Amino acid sequence: MKRNVVVVTFVDFPFWVLHLSTLRSVYGRADPPLSSMSAPISSPFYASASSAATYSPVSSKQDMDPNRTLFIALISASGVVLGAIILVMGCLWRIYHCKKRIDETIHTSDDIVKGKPRFPSYVNCSKENSCVKKCVSLMEYETLELATNNFRESEILGKGGFSCVYKGKLEDDSFVAVKKLQEGVTQDDDAIQEFETEVELLSKIQHPNVISLFGYSIRADTRLIVYELMENGSLEDQLHGPSRGSALTWNLRMKIAVGIASGLEYLHECCNPPIIHRDLKSSNILLDSNFNAKLSDFGLAVPDGAQNKNDAKLSGTLGYVAPEYLLDGKLTDKSDVYAFGVVLLELLLGRRAMEKLAQGQCQSIVSWAMPELTDRSKLPNIVDSVIRNTMDLKHLYQVAAVAVLCVQPEPSYRPLITDVLHSLIPLVPIELGGTLRASATAQNS
Repeated sequence: MKRNVVVVTFVDFPFWVLHLSTLRSVYGRADPPLSSMSAPISSPFYASASSAATYSPVSSKQDMDPNRTLFIALISASGVVLGAIILVMGCLWRIYHCKKRIDETIHTSDDIVKGKPRFPSYVNCSKENSCVKKCVSLMEYETLELATNNFRESEILGKGGFSCVYKGKLEDDSFVAVKKLQEGVTQDDDAIQEFETEVELLSKIQHPNVISLFGYSIRADTRLIVYELMENGSLEDQLHGPSRGSALTWNLRMKIAVGIASGLEYLHECCNPPIIHRDLKSSNILLDSNFNAKLSDFGLAVPDGAQNKNDAKLSGTLGYVAPEYLLDGKLTDKSDVYAFGVVLLELLLGRRAMEKLAQGQCQSIVSWAMPELTDRSKLPNIVDSVIRNTMDLKHLYQVAAVAVLCVQPEPSYRPLITDVLHSLIPLVPIELGGTLRASATAQNS
C-alpha cells in the first residue's frame, strides 16, 4: 500500500519542475567570455565570417547556441519522463502480480483448511462425445417434497441399499428422479460418504453416457439427490423384470453395450485423475427413452490408485466384483472391465450375474457360461431366447470373445475398455450410433 502512494505522488509530480531542474543543470555554468566586438551579432544563425573570426578560440568552444541547447534539454527531459513512465508501469505490473499471488495463496489456504476433495480436477476428453459440466444447484426441500407428492409410495421408481428413488415433477413441468436417503441412514458414516462422493463427482463431470445431476438438497438429517429421469428404468429391470428382455433386440443390446463402454472409457481415459466406478452392474445402468445407456450410482467411485490392500474397504456387488479385488483388495480400472464383461454376458445370455441354486447355493454367470462360450457349436444354444437366431453368427462369436477376455481371472489379460469399445462399435448399426451399414444387418431384426 505504501508503494501505491509513492507511485501516485511520482506520477503527479509537476512536469515543469522536472523541466526547470533539467534546464538549470544545463545552464548552471558561467557564461563564456566574449571577445571584444564593436557591433553585436544580429542573428546567431547568420553571423558573418569576419565577425565569427573575431571570437577567441576559448570563447567559440565554450559558447553554445541557445536553441540547440534548449533542444538538447528538451530531449533530456523527454528521456527522463519516458523513463519515469516505464518505471511507473513496471511498478504497477509488479504490484498486480504480487496481489494475484497473494490471492492465490489465500485460496490455497482455504482449500487446505477445508480439506482437499477426493476428486480435485477434471478435464474434458478430446473425443467428440464428451461435453462440459453443467451447473448443479442446491434445491429447496419443499420444492422436491411437492414434486414427489410428499414422497408418496406410488411415485417410487426403485430402492437401493441406503435409499429410495422417486419420480418427481418440477414447477416447469420437467420430470426428474429424486433419490432420498432412508430414515436413520444419515447416522451411517458410509451412507453419508457415498452421498458426498456422488454429489461431488457428478457435479464435476458430464458425459452422454453418465447420468446427469440436476441438484441436491440437505435439510437436517435428510439428504436428497436429483437426477435426470430415465424413462426405461434400469438394465436390470429390462432384462430380469416382468418383460424378461422382450424390448431389447440384438441391435439394442449392442447399442447399450457400446454406451456402457463409452461411459467407462470417459472415466478411465478422460478424467483427471481417472475414476474407477467400483459398482458397475445392470441395476446401475439406466436407459432413457431411446435406450441410451448411462452409468449411475457413483457413491463407491474412487480415483484410480487411491485404494490399496491396507486401507481398502471391500465394496461392490457379488457376481460383479473382480477376483483380484475380492481376494487381495487390488483395485484398478481392470476391475471395472471385469464388471463390464459380466454385464455383457447378461445382455448376451439373459441370465443374472448370480443365480441361486438348490440348498442356498449360488452360481455366477461367469462360471456357468465359460465352458460354453469357447465352443462355437454350443454358443448359439445358450443365447437369450429373445434374441436367439436374430444376429449374424460372426457378430455373436465376436461379442462372446470380448466377454471372455473381459472376465479373465488375471487382470493383465483383460483388455482396456478403449479396446473393448472399438471392438463393439462396428457391430452397431449406423442409425443406432455405430458404424455397421444396413447391408450388413440384413439378417438382424
